[in-house]
Amino acid sequence: MQRNNQKGSQQRVLLFSLFGRQVFGINVLKIKEIVPYRAMNTLPRAHPAIIGIARLRGKPFPVIDISATLGFTGSKDASELADCSIIISEFNRSLQGFLVKKVDKIIPLDWDAIQPPPSLSGRFSYITGVINVEDTIVEVIDVERVLNEVAPPPDSTGKGLSLSAEQLEQLRRKLILVVDDSGLARKQISQTLAMMDIEPVMANDGKEALELLHALHEEGRTVDLIISDIEMPEMDGYTLTRELRKDEDFSSVYILLHTSLAGVVSQEYAAASGADAALTKFVTEELAAAVLEGLGQHQNH
Repeated sequence: MQRNNQKGSQQRVLLFSLFGRQVFGINVLKIKEIVPYRAMNTLPRAHPAIIGIARLRGKPFPVIDISATLGFTGSKDASELADCSIIISEFNRSLQGFLVKKVDKIIPLDWDAIQPPPSLSGRFSYITGVINVEDTIVEVIDVERVLNEVAPPPDSTGKGLSLSAEQLEQLRRKLILVVDDSGLARKQISQTLAMMDIEPVMANDGKEALELLHALHEEGRTVDLIISDIEMPEMDGYTLTRELRKDEDFSSVYILLHTSLAGVVSQEYAAASGADAALTKFVTEELAAAVLEGLGQHQNH
């Protein structure tokens, strides 16, 4: 199948630097505020990358030194920190701050311009993609992985997940496609589906998902539901949804956009792209309920 040349959904990306020349990026939709660095209380027994606890209108949140997470070692003295900024973001239902050296600018970006990182080892294991901006290589941070390692959310083990024997029997015959560029997210989703006795098929981005769907269709296999991330290199979740809605072979498949972005924003964009629903990452019971809801609606079509 030839690559689709249609432009992807345009987002805005904030460019920033850490303590070197390399430029990094983060989606503006995740950002609440950018504030100057201020001395803060430390957190005993915290991950070494957490430099302290700050507050946004009375609400506490951890501040993470991304450079430490990426393996850039070395202590920072008071004069260096005085010139730094903190990017306050809302990600996966919680607030967190990221210590950066310099905030540069915001650029518009088509997500299909993002290419996969050149390696999955070292610091690139924390990079979800790379883009070329005015002959400068920008590395897009995999915030999901950083947070799960440094400040993981409360454990969601699926203890509240209760399915009847009839539901489990019905689910065993379902085929679900999971689309996400984050290995961590794919693992979390597959673990949830395993509790439902479902073994999904996987794709790393929208382009790969389209190719896989066509291959499955040629084999006579029908996907009952798609769980897709939004921000992915090569083809984002919104573009994937629009492409599927235009294809008569897949136009009726139930699409759940599973995203780290804020819930209200996600719901609006999801509806505009043609998705059936959007869900903020990551709560096992909520994902399981959304899957059951989606499969029920798909069965009634």
